Amino acid sequence: MDGLFLRSFVRLAAVVTVAVTFAAAGAQTPQPAGTLTIAGQPDQAALVRINGKSYVDIESLARITHGSIRFNGSQTVLTLPQPGGGTAAPETKPPQLSEGFLSAEIEALTQIREWRAALVNAIQNNYPVTEGWVGKLRRSADSKLQLAIAAATTGPDLQALELLKSEFAAMQQMSDQFLAMQAKANYISPDSFDNNAQDQKILSCGRALVSMAATKQFQDEASCH
Repeated sequence: MDGLFLRSFVRLAAVVTVAVTFAAAGAQTPQPAGTLTIAGQPDQAALVRINGKSYVDIESLARITHGSIRFNGSQTVLTLPQPGGGTAAPETKPPQLSEGFLSAEIEALTQIREWRAALVNAIQNNYPVTEGWVGKLRRSADSKLQLAIAAATTGPDLQALELLKSEFAAMQQMSDQFLAMQAKANYISPDSFDNNAQDQKILSCGRALVSMAATKQFQDEASCH
């Protein structure tokens, strides 16, 4: 709290003392008068109105200012937090991925996943892997990637976008590898995906991106690099 804040509450504490004395002297019955809130703080305290003026009790004042109370005989001492003291600053949430980017990212991931699933199915069933067939899958995924690029507007969006681009590039690299294998031989072993490091990288990165979409928070993932 700055000096102005402290001075204001010292005056308020004095008013509270007057209120206590006034009430003890048999003034009119206090009436509810709304609440007192400190700017930037979530806590609030009930106000009462006595003889046309509003008051807050000392315990509530200490609570909403994160201060402390001690009693010294007939004296009540309110201690307010000092500037730079141990009072923790309000927790701030990290920036979230934007809704527009999240929607486009999920669509791009869906197309990449379908591209991979089609390639796995072709290899495991000994279907021919041709440029024309693979090219159609690649273009569908790339069109969704371009939408994600256009939708990325915030810092977290741009960070997540780089991982999404890496996922696309990894999938294209694996697809090109199987195209090259098909060009050299008519037969590709159905177990080509067993312990395939490139495929595991794609799966791990994809899971990380899906998790980010669920939490709306960017988190770096080594498998995407």
